[in-house]
Amino acid sequence: MRNLWRSTDKLFYGWVVVAVFLVIGITLYGIHFSFGVFFKSIEAEFNLTRTTTSAILSANLLLAGLFSFFFGWALDRYGPRRVVLLMTVFTGLSLVLTSLTNAFWQLFITYSLLMAMGTGPLFVVPMSAVSRWFDKKRGLALGLSSMGIGLGTMVMAPFATYLITSYSWHTAYLVIGLLAWVVAVPLTRLLKRDPREIGSLPDGAKIGDAEPPPETETSPSAQHPFLSIVQNRNFWVFAFIWFLFAACLFLIFTHLVPHVTDIGFSPIEAATVLSLLGAASIPGRLLIGIASDRIGRKIAFMVSTLLQAVAIAWLIWAQSLSGLYVFALVYGFFSSGFGCSGAALISDTFGVKNIGTVLGLLEIGFGIGAALGAALGGYTFDVRGNYTVAFIIAAVAMLVATLLVTMVRRRATTSHHQ
Repeated sequence: MRNLWRSTDKLFYGWVVVAVFLVIGITLYGIHFSFGVFFKSIEAEFNLTRTTTSAILSANLLLAGLFSFFFGWALDRYGPRRVVLLMTVFTGLSLVLTSLTNAFWQLFITYSLLMAMGTGPLFVVPMSAVSRWFDKKRGLALGLSSMGIGLGTMVMAPFATYLITSYSWHTAYLVIGLLAWVVAVPLTRLLKRDPREIGSLPDGAKIGDAEPPPETETSPSAQHPFLSIVQNRNFWVFAFIWFLFAACLFLIFTHLVPHVTDIGFSPIEAATVLSLLGAASIPGRLLIGIASDRIGRKIAFMVSTLLQAVAIAWLIWAQSLSGLYVFALVYGFFSSGFGCSGAALISDTFGVKNIGTVLGLLEIGFGIGAALGAALGGYTFDVRGNYTVAFIIAAVAMLVATLLVTMVRRRATTSHHQ
């Protein structure tokens, strides 16, 4: 069996790893980004304000950042199979228990805590694992493996809405939780640590014909990876970018459906806008991933952040369904490109030896930003009765992120993606 997936065969096993993360991502990412669909049902059942309802997700996102660090470290040490298995188990357990809650405080345990352990590391783990299998085609591979975000959102939002309107939000969470176990758990057995496990090098090169690319000058040392990472100027630039992006992303994903229904559209129409956003992210991940391989990581990254700012500004004035569709298409396309182009740039900058730890540390800032973004939306609505101020802040934040990308200083000696 070891020889089956050597680089001399037609199918490089790295693409199997990509496919596994794609399918698992459809399920887990769909769950991760579906809270907005459940938002008003939970708000109504427990008689909560928007701020308090948002706090459930904010607590989840804060914890997710912490768990992302630990899972990223565990990935570097133990490989993806056991790490992803734990993630899928916790995700299903979270939703099954959430479906049984009958008090508001219970959601902070069943959803905020357990869901953070399940879906919190969803960016760190696939990006880190796939980066080890590819070099020249890294942007494409990361784009393909992360397309589950768009597909999952596109599928899960209307599916959850159907279950909520036909049965209840409790039933919806129960069904989706069981689905997570059925789909994702068996696939974890196909995951492998890196190309050397099957006698290959990144991109399918044969051992002996090519040497693995050396680590960059900014790579963390094997002896003290944590210290080397936090002393690196680039790390803090990326951390601030991650913080700003997360705040905007989860402001949108948490409050888009409530915002659309607030301005007069039905829950189904609002879920359709969210689904379209997810659908637009599918070509976004693929095309921006390819672009990052061909025109450069930084250029692709900057285009992504800049056009997110434009899309959020458009949302402030979008009052028609067609206008909301335009927002969903543009924001979905370019916010999706942020993840794959950003992860590729980070891998090129720091190397892949401790990439799980690097991305895990960045996710702490991501979790803080995500929690603040979700809470900001709820607070501004409770104070002003709409989301206008929150959307203005988000648009400005993405303009700042665009400027920060220009500050990334790559000192790699061998990488060809300048």
